[in-house]
Amino acid sequence: MPLRVVIGEDSYIVREGLRKMLDGAPQIRVEADCADLDSLLREVAERSPDVVLTDIRMPPTNTDEGIRVAATLRESHPNIGIVVLSQYADPTYVLALLESGSDGRAYLLKDRVHDRAQLVGAIEAVAAGRSVIDPKVVEVLVAAKMRSERSPVAQLTPRELEVLAAIAEGKSNASISESLVLTKRAVEKHINAIFLKLNLTHSQDADEVSPRVKAALLFLAETAHPDGDPEPRS
Repeated sequence: MPLRVVIGEDSYIVREGLRKMLDGAPQIRVEADCADLDSLLREVAERSPDVVLTDIRMPPTNTDEGIRVAATLRESHPNIGIVVLSQYADPTYVLALLESGSDGRAYLLKDRVHDRAQLVGAIEAVAAGRSVIDPKVVEVLVAAKMRSERSPVAQLTPRELEVLAAIAEGKSNASISESLVLTKRAVEKHINAIFLKLNLTHSQDADEVSPRVKAALLFLAETAHPDGDPEPRS
């Protein structure tokens, strides 16, 4: 049975492009597309889709509607996954998205969503309760953290940095093993070493990805500012 998706995007061209892209994926069925927050929430209430694919900014305020949709649906429809599309690599938006929980949430940059497989993969992931964070956002955080004075990230080996980035992106142990060509045991050892060095705790369950995604992102963003200057979080 295909995953039912409702799209929220104020640009007609982008909205039609997303619909056309997803119409070519047999595992996805687009139920409706909307141009503003109010109509998006109405369609979600009426159709109760599996996933909402939404722009981060749309009418009425063109500020953070996508983040607000995610927060609202966490309360009213906790089983609906959310994929937020944004042109901003600013981690502030990502942390706001994950504030009420990272399970079933994805944050992708618009200029990188040109691959149907990538977009469909994110939709499938959030429908299954997992997390997906655009690698570019993680790259910005890691680079800024590395520039921070006395950062514990400096203690990590190059391989551990690769594993940390993969964790923050929302990859499971199996996915990390495949992408980095490591055994699952090696991945587990690297993860244990990373969380020990960074003084973080994480689930021993390799399938429980979401909590460790949030832990990794919160750590990376704690003192790192997107422009590379240390800035404490409020």
